[in-house]
Amino acid sequence: MTSPSTPRPTSSSRERILGRVRAALADAPTAPPAARDYLTSHTPDDPTVILDLLHENLADYRALVHRARESELPSVVGDLLAKHGSGSVAVPPGLPASWLSGTTVEQRHDEGAPLTPYDLDATDAVITGCALAIAETGTIVLDGGPGQGRRALTLVPDVHICVVRAADQVVASVPQAMPRLDPSRPLTWISGPSATSDIELDRVEGVHGPRTLHVVLVTEASAPGERGGTAAEA
Repeated sequence: MTSPSTPRPTSSSRERILGRVRAALADAPTAPPAARDYLTSHTPDDPTVILDLLHENLADYRALVHRARESELPSVVGDLLAKHGSGSVAVPPGLPASWLSGTTVEQRHDEGAPLTPYDLDATDAVITGCALAIAETGTIVLDGGPGQGRRALTLVPDVHICVVRAADQVVASVPQAMPRLDPSRPLTWISGPSATSDIELDRVEGVHGPRTLHVVLVTEASAPGERGGTAAEA
């Protein structure tokens, strides 16, 4: 009886086929190296164009997109929580306290004693920052850093408000994003609210994560033609 560690004999048919392949390739020329001169981005290197593309693609994935200056952020966050009738909001460690200074909603901090799954299920909303946002794919990337929290924090509450700093957190493409991300960290890639569909293509949102995703693009000052302030939503 052959032991589990004993290699199984190779079938004669397999050896014959592999032998014919090797013989056919014996005089074949060496394949040239793969071309690596592809574009790393298909978007003009213009911050305004990149931000507009991010806004457009986020909205295409059914995220609700807002633009605000830094000074407007507390009122925007407060308005969004009020709009959803949120009575509580989960707060990850390291989130700037000023972001929630425009609301009296109960803050449930996920530090010290972490919020349990039951706590999160009973929490109406969560607010986080992000690591990066990718314009060409309309994707927000979280890596569990300060102001982002653990993955469960953004998957259980029904409303997720994500703040993106346009000046230093927006890139055009995935190839531009990868060198700025640490693969050893718990990366969560978000493109719109959680959604799935059945064989009839009936879309259902909120099955595997938040039903509603708000993305607030924070800019320091309004530029000419910019969709800015609390009224900007798509």
